[in-house]
Amino acid sequence: MSFTVTTPIYYVNGAPHLGHAYTTIAADVLARHHRRCGEDVFFLTGTDEHGEPVALAAEKQGMTPQALADQNAERFKALAPQLDASNDFFIRTTDEQHKLGVQQVLQTVKDNGFVELGRYEGWYCPRCADFKSENEVEDGDRCPIHHIVLTRESEENWFFKLSAFQERLEALYAEQPDFVLPVQRRNEALAFIQGGLQDVSLSRGAKLQWGVQVPWDPEHVFYVWFDALLNYYTALAYAKPGEDLTERFWPATFHIVGKDILKFHCVFWPAILMAAGLPVPQHVLVHGYLLMNDEKMSKSLGNVLDPFTIIERFGVDPLRFYLLRDVQFGGDGEVSAEAFEQRYESELANDLGNLASRVSAMVVKYRDGAVPAVGAFDLTEDFDGLADAVAAHLDRGELTQALEAIWVRVRRLNRYVEEQAPWKLAKDEALQEQLDVALATLIEGLRTVMVLLAPYLPATSATLLEALGAPDDSWAAAAFGTGGVTQVAKVAPLFPKHDATPA
Repeated sequence: MSFTVTTPIYYVNGAPHLGHAYTTIAADVLARHHRRCGEDVFFLTGTDEHGEPVALAAEKQGMTPQALADQNAERFKALAPQLDASNDFFIRTTDEQHKLGVQQVLQTVKDNGFVELGRYEGWYCPRCADFKSENEVEDGDRCPIHHIVLTRESEENWFFKLSAFQERLEALYAEQPDFVLPVQRRNEALAFIQGGLQDVSLSRGAKLQWGVQVPWDPEHVFYVWFDALLNYYTALAYAKPGEDLTERFWPATFHIVGKDILKFHCVFWPAILMAAGLPVPQHVLVHGYLLMNDEKMSKSLGNVLDPFTIIERFGVDPLRFYLLRDVQFGGDGEVSAEAFEQRYESELANDLGNLASRVSAMVVKYRDGAVPAVGAFDLTEDFDGLADAVAAHLDRGELTQALEAIWVRVRRLNRYVEEQAPWKLAKDEALQEQLDVALATLIEGLRTVMVLLAPYLPATSATLLEALGAPDDSWAAAAFGTGGVTQVAKVAPLFPKHDATPA
């Protein structure tokens, strides 16, 4: 079975920020989970390098668009390994193979009768690189995302006949109710479709030349959004030298995107694929905004939290944990350095790190590190069905809910320590069998939660499972009671305490 997951490709008119890290980490969790289930996985990320925002940013800096794209693409390419992301390919839309793929697909769309010449007149946001309908405009003719005054545009463009796909898109949403996840994002996309679809610009004219040339009209370049959307498909033709992966990994299983680009991915994209005679993706997973002071985190607004600073001070696993723990995936949520440090101390250092240190230390102290062999574990009912529940959440793109299901058991193990009080059992010769069961149960519970946490906390999980002598983090090892841990050493603190944030 194959599994394909993509991030949106990131725009190179600025440097990476926490919002980019958020989507990349989410995609990586899904990729890692499906790999350990034995599936054939392709994980794609990359950069979106054409269009007016890049051209304007380059001009402002006294650079060519290509030079700015080259400079910032390297920053985004460096982001993935710093996040411990396991992507299989990094695409750039200035790749010659991508540009050729765009021309081939969109030529097919034209040949199939879904392109015509026309004139666009209306509102345009140069930062979004998006033409806005009247109901998408804020008071004062402003962009609802960037809050800048929109420009009024009038130019001759090639148009994609989006209106021709009204019924087919409605049928897609009816027949595939989980095409867009979560449900509130599906409802938003369906409402946009049911509001009536208008044909949309497919190209830009002489005013803009930084883009993929339209093969049937060299005076035009393709509108950046159609060039960008096609990356998910074009990458498969050249991601692996000498092999076309398209048949193996298309259609994609999950496109992960932010809600600000919902209409492009949930309306325009499936329509373009239909027009080209290609299969549509299985799911588009739409997340909300990371907010600081009630504003979407955005390079252009200047309200960003630097992921590199967090990684340097706390490590990458705590950042991965925080982003998928503090904000329910799919919704909007406030983030802050203070909230990060609170999660780090209360849940990573105390709930998990302290549990691992205490349990391993007690086994070493009371049984010389040998894990007792017992006939049956306690807490079997607490862990029963956990692996299936986690998998079901992840199959629906419910990354935060899956993490909460695991954390319920982390908290249960901590309560079990207090209930059993091994330090008291150890003092009573008549309670040694109960102590054996308690210690064995705690080790098995710890092993189980670390296997389940491996996609979220890959480095921490590998360290602790190795210390337990049970490095297997495959899906087969996720069931409680299958571990067979026999010997442990005392585990060093997994999440060291930190002083208050330096000024």
